[in-house]
Amino acid sequence: MEFIRKRLKSLQYVFQGLFYLIKNEPPVMVHIVISLVWVILGFCFGITTNEWIVQLLCIAIVLSVEGLNTAVEKLCDFIHPDHHKTIGIIKDVAAGSVGFAVIPVSIVLCIIYYPYVMELF
Repeated sequence: MEFIRKRLKSLQYVFQGLFYLIKNEPPVMVHIVISLVWVILGFCFGITTNEWIVQLLCIAIVLSVEGLNTAVEKLCDFIHPDHHKTIGIIKDVAAGSVGFAVIPVSIVLCIIYYPYVMELF
């Protein structure tokens, strides 16, 4: 019973983190809006089950990496609130990791939707 209670308590922290990111982090809000556009497009074009799986995994990857980027930035700001060259590099690398996620995800989503868009013309 203790095991289950602890797991439920950990879910509380999961949702607190999700709501914090959604409410306070503009980049996360932007990614969520873009994700909603992709989901709406998925319904409009009637993408396949496998395409949905890939699309949802892509969305999860980008949002997860953005969340980790936010965590790194908050930690850096907490440890060293003043401008510091090394902290700046750490924050840039964390932001760059979002780029490593967004660029291939964008390509994958273009590959998914290209045939559907071409059918319109």
